[in-house]
Amino acid sequence: MKKILFIALSVLLAMPMYAQQKKATPKSNTKQSSAKTESKVDEKSVKIYDEEIDPMAQIDEALELARSTGRLVMCQVGGNWCPWCIRFAKFITSDSEIKELVEKNFVYIHVNTSKEHKNVETLKRLGNPGRFGYPVFVLLDHEGQVLHIQNSSYLEQEKSYDRKKVIDFFQNWTMEAIYGEIR
Repeated sequence: MKKILFIALSVLLAMPMYAQQKKATPKSNTKQSSAKTESKVDEKSVKIYDEEIDPMAQIDEALELARSTGRLVMCQVGGNWCPWCIRFAKFITSDSEIKELVEKNFVYIHVNTSKEHKNVETLKRLGNPGRFGYPVFVLLDHEGQVLHIQNSSYLEQEKSYDRKKVIDFFQNWTMEAIYGEIR
């Protein structure tokens, strides 16, 4: 009986060590793994959020531009520390249809929040959107009133974003969609 318990215990203790061994990457996936690694490095090196800008002034300037051009303000709230924030910025600028849709209808700004720059008053002004995670999108009318806060997880697909959902999101929050006509 002691022998059986000893063998069973040895097998159980060896299993976690076996499970943690790194599996060899098949040669056909080496290029794909390399691309994923480069993407991660790239996300960490890209800086889309200006951490030194005064976010209240940034929003005020965006509102002024929105009023003069007949667009709304779309704030992408997050930070350079957030890989999903970087992914979304790349996603909407690398697709020509989405890029055109955004540029035509919104003054699009990146509002920074981080451990170093909490920007509490700015987040209050935007309706405390961090409760939805990051990135989070806050749509403002010409007066700076929050029209909508969008949880970005509804736009995700696997390790990126769903093109149709993103296009639908932006189309559903244009001036024409909200007010029935362009002001």
